[in-house]
Amino acid sequence: MEFNWITPREAADEWGITDRRVQALCKNGQVGGAIRLRGGWFIPKGTPKPPDGRVNNKRQPAKNKAEDKGDDKLE
Repeated sequence: MEFNWITPREAADEWGITDRRVQALCKNGQVGGAIRLRGGWFIPKGTPKPPDGRVNNKRQPAKNKAEDKGDDKLE
């Protein structure tokens, strides 16, 4: 018997993310066709990974202090 549903853990393996992240995507309605039954999520087979809409707030690398002082005259 073949099932047309996969669990968040199986989706996580396919998509290369954690199963907790898959659960959060399901909860936020970002996984098309996902349903919740008896406390667990079920995702239709073949559902593509939704885009990652999280914001990247990484800081820019610090500048070299010598460049800030204008000490780049090495002539």
